Amino acid sequence: MIYSLYIINKAGGLIYQKNFSEGLKRLTANEYLVLAGTFHSVHAITSKISPVRNITSSGLEVLEADTFKLYCYQTLTGTKFLIIADLTHPNIDLVLRRTYDVYSDFVMKNPFYTPEMPIRSELFDMNLAKLIKQVGG
Repeated sequence: MIYSLYIINKAGGLIYQKNFSEGLKRLTANEYLVLAGTFHSVHAITSKISPVRNITSSGLEVLEADTFKLYCYQTLTGTKFLIIADLTHPNIDLVLRRTYDVYSDFVMKNPFYTPEMPIRSELFDMNLAKLIKQVGG
């Protein structure tokens, strides 16, 4: 099961957040912003450290907790897609790539969208919901 999705811009600002599970505790708007900024900072730090020399790390990609896993996909532009999912959910890499495809098609190709700003798009919401339903959200 996919629990939630966060999209963070290259400056660390939360531009999209959606919960897909009714059982999740709702955070305040400020708590979501703090979560995004904190993750952005941790990701930046982890991208600079690596126990192996001459290999550049892409930063934190998976964070495993007792009841969920957090997955991060960073695009070439620095936008981060975070998915929080059940520990046993298969093919999260595919889900992240397809989420990015939906974002590309319904956000970035929208002539009225300003990059790096909050996402307000019914088409994006509808197609994202369809994708999550297909992949077992």
